Amino acid sequence: MAEFDFSQALGEARTKYETIAKALNVDRLKAQIEQLEEEASAPDLWDDQENAQDVTTRLSSAQAQLKHLDTAQQRLEDVETLFELGQEEADKATMEEARKEVDAIQADLAQMEIQTLLDGEYDSRSAVVTIRSGAGGVDAADFAQMLLRMYLRWAERNGYKAKVMDTSYAEEAGIKSATFQVNEPYAYGRLSVEGGTHRLVRISPFDNQGRRQTSFAAVEVVPLVKETDHIDIPDSDIRVDTYCSSGPGGQGVNTTYSAVRITHLPTNIVVTMQDERSQIQNRAAAMAVLQSRLLVLRHEEEAKKKKELAGDIKASWGDQMRSYVLHPYQMVKDLRTGYETSQTQAVFDGDIDGFIDAGIRWRHEQRREEAQA
Repeated sequence: MAEFDFSQALGEARTKYETIAKALNVDRLKAQIEQLEEEASAPDLWDDQENAQDVTTRLSSAQAQLKHLDTAQQRLEDVETLFELGQEEADKATMEEARKEVDAIQADLAQMEIQTLLDGEYDSRSAVVTIRSGAGGVDAADFAQMLLRMYLRWAERNGYKAKVMDTSYAEEAGIKSATFQVNEPYAYGRLSVEGGTHRLVRISPFDNQGRRQTSFAAVEVVPLVKETDHIDIPDSDIRVDTYCSSGPGGQGVNTTYSAVRITHLPTNIVVTMQDERSQIQNRAAAMAVLQSRLLVLRHEEEAKKKKELAGDIKASWGDQMRSYVLHPYQMVKDLRTGYETSQTQAVFDGDIDGFIDAGIRWRHEQRREEAQA
């Protein structure tokens, strides 16, 4: 094993820190914090609760970024001092402590680096995620519910606010579909790499003969729209249906027609919402999700036109982006990035940051190659 070169490791860490600081633009970040602090101190801030939550959340996120940068800089200075002290006193324990600390700093900087790669047009937005069961019958419905739990646990592990907005339960087990919202800066940038078809291979718990079953579920991720996005939807382009909200097995949860289904006639996009108490609230929430999907659709059409003009028509995302294999071996593998783990239960418990980080790096490389083409 090669001898550990502390000077080289520290130099690499410093270089990465400088790259991150430059990409995040510390001066711009400080100016953003100052502006958000001014907005947050306005006496009428909470007259508009939605805007107030957006302001305070963005302020907290920006302050956290600046604090991480300041902390990383201080740690780099401290670990250099620690190593020099160990050298002067020929104290192997102190030098080993410094080695472990510089490794930890490098790991933390790698996480901070991910933030600099979230530079897409909508990456800074909150996210709306829809999961739908696909081929595979009851196993697919059960798999869709497993994925819903996985993402909600991921949000919980990271301290993100997640809210289930609509759930359509399957008759026997699992769900037909579910939509949830993650209100956190850059939630879309992170979760958007999860969009695509997910595949599960396992011994079916619903098969009396214990046969292996392959099932599929689709994950759709869209950014939450803002008032400035200007997605106009004429009333003539939508059909609004109302119905009673329901729970698992079709059991009614209320007797009023508060649930709303909106169909966008030109695109046949359907959005349902039943989480809120009133029909008015559900309609507003459904319209927000519809606008988000239309925003992404418009963005995709514009990107497609650009690719056609450039002569590049290859797809960026495959239909099957990740496999979850529980039999005959344990493995979750992302087919785009090659990232994999045998800790399948941990993944279904929300430990998916490794997959998300690998996906963000992969996407950044794809964008870089497209820009150079």
